[in-house]
Amino acid sequence: MAFKGKPPGSGSGEMSRRTVALRPAIALEPRQRDEARRLRRAGHEPAFIAETIGAPLEEVEKALVQMRMPRPETTRGTLNVTLAAHALVTKERKGNEPMWQTMDRMLDELLRLRAAEATRARRRREDEGALPLFPEG
Repeated sequence: MAFKGKPPGSGSGEMSRRTVALRPAIALEPRQRDEARRLRRAGHEPAFIAETIGAPLEEVEKALVQMRMPRPETTRGTLNVTLAAHALVTKERKGNEPMWQTMDRMLDELLRLRAAEATRARRRREDEGALPLFPEG
């Protein structure tokens, strides 16, 4: 049961140039755009938002379509750890190994050690339940 991760691609986290080029221009001020998105997150409908901020419905819809939405399956995460845990992972790095690779390697080692210990514990339980070869009596 190997734990393997995959390195992030170059420019990961940046918006594709093609995506930027394909997006329509929004004829709203940044303040209006932010307010429209805030109201949408609060659960309001586009028509109500357009009326509230005093902007055309089409422009409000363009601003709302471009909102970031949570992805159900993420490929990366951020660990919120103590400084001591961070120092431990940093100390475990091999050369210039990326931090994600160090974490993957450490988790793989942990899972292997746990599996081996579970096997040893199971064998001990089985041995304790075995009948003695030379019963006393």
